[in-house]
Amino acid sequence: IVDAVYTKVRENGRVRSRGVLISYGINEQGYRTILGLKIDDSESTEAWNNYFSWLKARGLKGVDVVVSDDHGGLVSAVQRAFQGATWQRCQEHFLRNVRDRLPKSLKHEVANQVRAILHAPDVNTAQTLLHSFLKAYQEKAPRITEFVETSFDDVTAVLSLPEPYRRRLRTTNVMERLNEEFRRREKVIRIFPNQDSVVRLMGAVLMEKDEKWLSGRRYLKMDDYFDWKAKQPRSAKSGKVTALYPK
Repeated sequence: IVDAVYTKVRENGRVRSRGVLISYGINEQGYRTILGLKIDDSESTEAWNNYFSWLKARGLKGVDVVVSDDHGGLVSAVQRAFQGATWQRCQEHFLRNVRDRLPKSLKHEVANQVRAILHAPDVNTAQTLLHSFLKAYQEKAPRITEFVETSFDDVTAVLSLPEPYRRRLRTTNVMERLNEEFRRREKVIRIFPNQDSVVRLMGAVLMEKDEKWLSGRRYLKMDDYFDWKAKQPRSAKSGKVTALYPK
């Protein structure tokens, strides 16, 4: 599960915006673990490529599903770094995108219809709901029906997984809460004196969270998942598992 947060850093007498690239994974035992943070100029494809290469050089492998928002640079880097992995577009971000494209009179009504598609019990049901949605809103909101239709496969990718694993892999909400923890501490500092100070503060937040996760309750039970994976056709096994996890 991957995301970035921006912060202000003073460098050479100037205040610059820097991206803090972060990810966590779910390991084979079903526990969440922080994979790492890295500071870069932006969320460009090059920045994310460097980040993923750094993680892989440190031992990350066996990546089967990546969950993120729809940032172009990030998605391109995921496709390059983790060929064969499934990309799940964050459904919460997607719903915000849907609302932003709607007139006020349709926001609540259409958002509920789209949410029903995302929370369908299986792909066939989701497709049936999509077709009904397109038929109902094609004339009322053509831009939004086109947007939902073209995004359907990426935003419902999680439906290919067994039901017990979908709820926790459909959004980047946990990452958003980590970002909020950072923001709460950042308010006191406002502008960091250098990049090392960002790493120390954000690193401390992530290390504390990592220790809590690994010593707490298991996030997901993996037995059913690996049983399911073993039954998948050979061509599907390369890209239908759970999240970023290091073996």
